[in-house]
Amino acid sequence: MRPPTEPRTGPRTRTRLYALSTVLLACALTFPTASAAPAASGAAAEPTVEEARLSAGPVPGEILRRAGFDDVAPEFARALADTATAEEARELAGRAGRELWRRAVDRAQGRGDQAAELSPDDDRPLYWARLGMTRAVRQWQPAFPLDAAGRADLLARLERASRGQDSLDFPADDGVRRAVVTGFDPFQLDGDIRRSNPSGAAALALDGTVLTTPSGPVRVETAVFPVRWADFAEGTVERTLLPHFTPGPRQADLFLTVSQGRPGQFDLERFNGAWRGGALDNVRESDTGTVPVPGDVPTVDPQPQWTVTTLPYRRIIEAGTGPFPVFDNTFVREIPAGATTPVPRPDGPTPGSTAREGSGGDYLSNEIAYRATLLRDALDPALPGGHLHTPVLEFGPGNTFPDTGEITDEVFVRNRLDITAQVREVVGAAADAPR
Repeated sequence: MRPPTEPRTGPRTRTRLYALSTVLLACALTFPTASAAPAASGAAAEPTVEEARLSAGPVPGEILRRAGFDDVAPEFARALADTATAEEARELAGRAGRELWRRAVDRAQGRGDQAAELSPDDDRPLYWARLGMTRAVRQWQPAFPLDAAGRADLLARLERASRGQDSLDFPADDGVRRAVVTGFDPFQLDGDIRRSNPSGAAALALDGTVLTTPSGPVRVETAVFPVRWADFAEGTVERTLLPHFTPGPRQADLFLTVSQGRPGQFDLERFNGAWRGGALDNVRESDTGTVPVPGDVPTVDPQPQWTVTTLPYRRIIEAGTGPFPVFDNTFVREIPAGATTPVPRPDGPTPGSTAREGSGGDYLSNEIAYRATLLRDALDPALPGGHLHTPVLEFGPGNTFPDTGEITDEVFVRNRLDITAQVREVVGAAADAPR
């Protein structure tokens, strides 16, 4: 995931491990985010920047209507109004979130309403329907006492469930390898509110599927993450991945974080940097500085400036996974040891340097890769994993003007399907490599 301002470029220390019971308890908790600030007890709150876009023009409503998802938020709001206790509301938030995720996955995999006007591979109905639901929670005035923490808990439950983050489930089967794949919400919506994110579309298409490889079946479980600095700072990545990185019979054998990158190519990002570059996120917030790591998850101490992919990148590149070329991207930007000015390094970081851009940049795609690989290094450094940037998903010729263009076209759909198919092949090629 590269913001418009991001350039189009191509030693492990001791670990800090907490008691397993503490780790699993922390993982089971849900955490409010700065982007989802709750209202006072019983009082409605203003929509967030993301939620306000629902009413900024006709596009979100058209996407929901043409996908058959325009009933999601109204039905959820009615059900929420009928709850009689805080516990009923909590149960509803989790259940309704999981139902939305499953509905989007089923649609993407051909089990949903295929008569809808919008192509089933589209990730945008999930995004806009979720925002309608979170807006309903924020503006709801319950008939029973609900404090700020209670409302924040409802939002967190709904967010996690509707992103597939609490439904990753692997079989404890030695004959099946397990792959975790993550995607992102659409972003850069102030530039074009019609945007889709092919990484999110790939996550929907792959969730719960079994890939056939020469060395055996691979079960894929997926989740989608928000494009918000605050959620990452509060540990949404680590708490989602932790149960599947912890050694045991259900540990993942592979992970692949995926986001949208640059036009016309895939990039396997070799190095990940511990730096936030400050580009605006989906709620128009900016953050610049060292990536903040939660204090209650396993990590490497002291925090490293760089982490490295353990994906079999040469094997993936040579596998011929699809129509787009796949590159091993080793570019970084660093402040060399003893210096004060950032410089580009096409072949990776030098010893003792300070990160300013990983191979995947300095936005949230670099950050999810850094967080995931840092957690890997704390728990199982040999676990294959890293980040994949997809090509930019572009509209067809003549449909490039946001204010007058259509929300979809044949080129747009074909490109998204091609990208998803190639992500599937990349996962298969990575999983087929010997560990």
